[in-house]
Amino acid sequence: MKGYFTVDENEKGKRLDVVFNLHYPDFSRSHIKNLIDQGFITLQNKTVKSGEKLKSGQRISFDFQDLVPLEARPENIDFEIVYQDQDLLVVNKPQGLVVHPCASTKEGTLVNGLLEKVKDLSGINGVLRPGIVHRLDKNTSGLMLVAKNDMAHLSLAEQIKNKTCKRKYIALCEGVFKESEGHIENFLERSKSDRKKYVVSSTGKKAITDFKVIKTFSNKTLVEFSLQTGRTHQIRVHCKWMGHPIVGDDVYGKAEKSLKGQLLHSYFIQFSHPRTKEVMHFEAALPTHFQEYLDKLK
Repeated sequence: MKGYFTVDENEKGKRLDVVFNLHYPDFSRSHIKNLIDQGFITLQNKTVKSGEKLKSGQRISFDFQDLVPLEARPENIDFEIVYQDQDLLVVNKPQGLVVHPCASTKEGTLVNGLLEKVKDLSGINGVLRPGIVHRLDKNTSGLMLVAKNDMAHLSLAEQIKNKTCKRKYIALCEGVFKESEGHIENFLERSKSDRKKYVVSSTGKKAITDFKVIKTFSNKTLVEFSLQTGRTHQIRVHCKWMGHPIVGDDVYGKAEKSLKGQLLHSYFIQFSHPRTKEVMHFEAALPTHFQEYLDKLK
């Protein structure tokens, strides 16, 4: 679905998501917000927030796939449940596993596996993403939080938003870092030339990443990354922007025949339990394919 329309006098002063919904009432407001947040609906060819107030004569453009009816069904999927109680799960997602069904991947996802193994999941994100509080890219491995009820979901999502949920990643990057640690703060938005990619830009959403070098090899660097925001592809884009793409990243760097994707692993997560308020933290060792690659470098 692709096109555009111009804001008229009767629509000025109204929110972008509201006006788009007036033109396309078959779309839910939440779906429209997601499309705006992901850059599929733009104002004057710029990514803005769904609550942006409109002016007469402005151009609203859109370019996205039509809605495809999907239903997530239980499947026997291999992944590790690190922790589980009445409110939440901590899972260790393997590389290559898509988090939830979408137009290109309708089955064989983490959500399909969760529906098979877990009785209750929060319904805030609907039938395609039950329990999913935050995501990892298909080829990024490691720890994820899953909510079993809406109370837990709202609490965990709020902690991520307020940066009180701590998430740390380990990545092997190309080249040798000049600094032993650093702070990256800029803006990311969807690439206009390739909608599958994100780029550093003067507009878009603020993205903040801290990094610390763990070990330096002859032409590669093992690095710990801490997220203060959780933008799509954030660490991968920031690594490319620094000139040190992640090893095996076939989108922002180059593919390697011995690898199925980027060497990026979510190894640490810390949060306050939604019900008990206890501070909890979990760690996950590097997956076998990552550790074996490092062993060869040694």
